[in-house]
Amino acid sequence: MSAVTLQQMAERVAGLMEERLRVRGRGLTEKLRKGGRLLPRKVRAAAETVAQAAVMAQSPKLLMQIDREAVAEAYDLCVRYLGGINRAERRKGMILNIAASMAFSVLVVAGLLLAVLYWRGFL
Repeated sequence: MSAVTLQQMAERVAGLMEERLRVRGRGLTEKLRKGGRLLPRKVRAAAETVAQAAVMAQSPKLLMQIDREAVAEAYDLCVRYLGGINRAERRKGMILNIAASMAFSVLVVAGLLLAVLYWRGFL
């Protein structure tokens, strides 16, 4: 695995983060800093492994110290997770979560209103 391959891996993960999660930034490290919270812990750790390997690959001495198998596994995990994200499903889920939160709030307020009316003797 050469330095160019590691750089291409990092660019692919960064491109998927921008395409699927709408995270802007120059490189993978900046995108992880800005939008890492959108990823699960394991995927975030895998993406950080790929980003660190891409940085280390710029130096010939550090290139020899990279665990290529770990980087390949981390890359596969990142691509598998980011490839499975569907923006329409995420948007639909977010809208349903907001609607459920609002419905629960309305039910709580209505319950409290009924309790106060009963306590005051109006019901």
